[in-house]
Amino acid sequence: MAPRPWLLLLSVFAIATCGLVYELIAGTLASYLLGDSVTQFSTIIGVYLFAMGVGSWLSRFVTGNLIRTFIRVEFLIALLGGCSAALLFLVFGWTISFRIPLYSLVFLIGCFVGLEIPLLLRIMEGRFAFKDLVSNVFSFDYIGALLASLLFPLVLVPHLGLVRSAFLFGLINASVGLLALHLLRGEFNGARRLWFTGLSVTGVLLFGLLKGDVITGWGELAAFADPVIYAESTPYQRIVLTRQKDDLRLFLNSNLQFSSRDEYRYHEALVHPGLSRLPQAKKVLILGGGDGLAAREVLRYPRIEGITLCDLDPAMTKLFASAPMLTAQNAGALSSPRLHIENADAFTWLGEARGPFDFVIIDFPDPSNFSLGKLYTTTFYQRLLKCMSPEAALVVQSTSPYVARQSFWCVDATLRACGLVTEPYHAMVPSFGEWGFVLASKQSLSGPAVLPPDLRFVTEEVLAQFPKFPPDMSRVETEINRLNNQALVRYFEDEWAK
Repeated sequence: MAPRPWLLLLSVFAIATCGLVYELIAGTLASYLLGDSVTQFSTIIGVYLFAMGVGSWLSRFVTGNLIRTFIRVEFLIALLGGCSAALLFLVFGWTISFRIPLYSLVFLIGCFVGLEIPLLLRIMEGRFAFKDLVSNVFSFDYIGALLASLLFPLVLVPHLGLVRSAFLFGLINASVGLLALHLLRGEFNGARRLWFTGLSVTGVLLFGLLKGDVITGWGELAAFADPVIYAESTPYQRIVLTRQKDDLRLFLNSNLQFSSRDEYRYHEALVHPGLSRLPQAKKVLILGGGDGLAAREVLRYPRIEGITLCDLDPAMTKLFASAPMLTAQNAGALSSPRLHIENADAFTWLGEARGPFDFVIIDFPDPSNFSLGKLYTTTFYQRLLKCMSPEAALVVQSTSPYVARQSFWCVDATLRACGLVTEPYHAMVPSFGEWGFVLASKQSLSGPAVLPPDLRFVTEEVLAQFPKFPPDMSRVETEINRLNNQALVRYFEDEWAK
């Protein structure tokens, strides 16, 4: 077999890999910036596949020299796909309707990707028998898709990030065009102009690959009000720290997690209403809380012998255990000899957890998608109860009872459905507004609160106000959040969208 047809088949493998990577990048970036990964991936995949169908249909109208058209399409996909992540990061900070450029770009890339395979089939017609042509092209296409789906989470996101990954695969698309131009240059006119185009596109993409972090920084300067002092993409999330004078802020996937000006209010309200009423508590479990701020509050109690902190992202706990400006915030809690860190998915980890624990602090991000919503279900709480001592209690951060009233009371109803006695309460945190928590235990907590010294917010008088809800935040009936319905995620999306 002559080498040229096999090189063309290898190009099928390359372009299939590139096409799926662009789709995954768009879905991941949309979930980072817009939240709700299930919805974002579903709509991105739907638009992308529809656009590919449109591109395949449009290929019937391509006449003239197919090779020249194919090479032009490759260079165009390389430019659009390669620059897609950088463009979307930049646009996000400057536009109100981010979904319009997002889906427009996804549709354009999908259309041109849809043109590739039909054009290659027509170019290779006559170089293979028809049955071999079809089987070979689609085999290489699907193998390329498999490679992309493995490379993306295991290599590209953790080691290159979204922006550089897009530029890298844009270079691969451009290389396919240049290879086709070299192999088939004698079969059409105007090759010199295409060489100039291809090399220019390659130069742009190479510059983007080398300066990917700078480009991401430009986008984040526009997206965040304060100067970005640290940014990192991990396999699980985008971590961004901003600072303006004495205000240090943490953002995960563009969502504010704390402001150093008032985080003490949130973390004191999270920890002390429960732990101060458990004089027998010696072992504490913190789920989430990789910033170490909840652990800082727990360590105020000399009687606590051990804290287990389970947070999914090792990059998060490593950062907050080592960076001086962050250890100053958490008082070095993550380096305490009384604390042990487990980097694992809490849902899975609970099946192997060694208890029993006397107090559990659940400090997960809000249930903005189904992967987070499972951590607020009856299934999760029932797993957790098996790791708790008979007199133990737990507390759950439960979003805003003012903005998301149904969501808040759904958390309470779900805990009660597990047979727990609940004590819902709320506190004012200026960066977030009214924020809600639910304290729950197997039996009612009757002991008095014995607070540690030197708290900045919580006092006995403040504790007495926490459980009082005005009419616009009072209890409403809701569904129970179960693993098979995720009612809480639906409530959360509807209420925060307003």
